[in-house]
Amino acid sequence: MLILSASLALTGCTTTTSSYPELSSKTPDHDYIIGPGDNVNIFVWRQPELSSTVPVRPDGKITTPLIEDLPASGKTPTRLARDMEKVLRKYIRDPVVTVIVTGFVGPYSQQVRVIGEAVNPQAIPYREHMSVLDVMIAVGGLTEFAAGNRASIVRRVNGKSQQFGVRLGDLVKEGDIEANVPVRPGDTLIIPESWF
Repeated sequence: MLILSASLALTGCTTTTSSYPELSSKTPDHDYIIGPGDNVNIFVWRQPELSSTVPVRPDGKITTPLIEDLPASGKTPTRLARDMEKVLRKYIRDPVVTVIVTGFVGPYSQQVRVIGEAVNPQAIPYREHMSVLDVMIAVGGLTEFAAGNRASIVRRVNGKSQQFGVRLGDLVKEGDIEANVPVRPGDTLIIPESWF
């Protein structure tokens, strides 16, 4: 009887990501999108006086020599470079602009947010092929009060908010790599406090 109870308890604890197709499915291709707080290095070929490094302001715009208040947030670096070339054509012939993003933050809609019992709860920039293990490393792991196996990911799927369970305790404390699942831009990871 004791063996049967133990095996039932163990099978009840083995939640796999196959029950959650949205968690285990392939992450879509990801082009980096510029967001407020990013820094952009702008290089204008043969025009060193027009080249500069500027932050993307909270309103999502940048200002550079000859270009004021150009929207940058929500664009790829290549799209921003082409937009800058259009504006610079008024002042110089055949401008060639390269935009390099540094100090990555990304738009708010693409950040992965971690709330609850993480050592350092925060919003972190999404990186291609990011997993929940990468997120846990970025936030410093679980606190001693975390109920890691009751954690969940809240994700927008087809315009609706859905919640999926994840086994952070098994992943972080036991090293169960099967509990590692991909995250997507805009996910929120919720880590509840354990009940004593």
